[in-house]
Amino acid sequence: MTEAEIAELSGWIAKAGLVGKPETELVGGFCERAAGFGLPLARAMVFIDTLHPVHEGRLFRWDRGKPAATLAEYGRSSEGEAAERWRASPFYRLLESGESLLRRRVDGEGEPEFAVFSDLRASGVTEYLAIVMRFASDGVIGEMDCVYSQWLTDRPGGFDDADVAAVKRLAPFLGLAVKSASLARIAETLVQTYLGRDAGRRVLNGRIARGISEKIEAVLWFSDLRNYTRISDTSPPEQIIPMLDDYADAIVSTVHKFGGDVLKLIADGILAIFPAEDRAGASAAALKAAKKARRTVAELSARRTSENLPATDMYLGLHIGEVFYGNIGSKERLDFTVIGPAVNEVSRIAAMCRSVDQPLLMSAPFAASVASPDYPLVSVGRFALRGVGRAQELFTLDPGA
Repeated sequence: MTEAEIAELSGWIAKAGLVGKPETELVGGFCERAAGFGLPLARAMVFIDTLHPVHEGRLFRWDRGKPAATLAEYGRSSEGEAAERWRASPFYRLLESGESLLRRRVDGEGEPEFAVFSDLRASGVTEYLAIVMRFASDGVIGEMDCVYSQWLTDRPGGFDDADVAAVKRLAPFLGLAVKSASLARIAETLVQTYLGRDAGRRVLNGRIARGISEKIEAVLWFSDLRNYTRISDTSPPEQIIPMLDDYADAIVSTVHKFGGDVLKLIADGILAIFPAEDRAGASAAALKAAKKARRTVAELSARRTSENLPATDMYLGLHIGEVFYGNIGSKERLDFTVIGPAVNEVSRIAAMCRSVDQPLLMSAPFAASVASPDYPLVSVGRFALRGVGRAQELFTLDPGA
């Protein structure tokens, strides 16, 4: 590659990173242009760890002749076979040695230095180049402390020194662009994981000033677990958080599946909303989620019981009303949530489940918004709810329907 070509490619990747292109486009566009300038690439991969509750990181792969770069997410590499593969990799060697570049021929005879080289040799690769670009301590986010890249050629004779020099000069530009895109993705993951999907999007779109809120109508969901206090008092402490995780996963995933958004996890309690631009549609979605969540929780409890683990059931209150949706808190600590009398009412409705021995209770306004014969409702009576000004008639699904 000439100096002019290196300058052109570094300029392109810097601009592509600044405009926010996704990582697959960054890696694919970079490699296509490099190959077009004469770099004898057969394949390239870029790895970067992330900050995610499930995935450890993301891998972006470009293959010559393929229409686009691809994405794969990888899990934890701290134990089991994944840990063994990691410790046998060229990148682990670089991290342990403190070096930043590893260059190896892979077309020779004899036992390969790294297990992966056998497959590379079989696919026609002749030379392998690995690069680690480390971050300073202030730039580390979770496990994301560097960008890994590997560059493969199948040209007879492998890379020449000028090729390697060009890759060494250009890789940091690609690494910086990928890091920038990854940080944006981490920010999105974090706000949606801790605030909820819709609230997270609103925060990322700039709704972070204190006092900014809007009045919306929403179906409100408040659920908690039966006998949680007794279970937490009588079970080994190390079993409580895994139990909460199991039940939260069952309930939260169901709420999301039917279009709801979980705003808060309060010990065993879950507060969620279904925005109600269409009252009947939002109410039907909440009831579908309720029926599915009850089935999922029952299956989970059966499994946990068979494993001699603490098991329970779910109480659920449903209500519909106007709430204020936005930032509440101090200058140093804000929460993006819903407030208003309707939020208090739905929590009191859920608490009444224990008193009337019903797993699901609905307010009269919610019941009135349900227009489907698929959900026949019956009244369970009028009740005074703590902190609510007047008695409320509550409903549940007709058990005989």
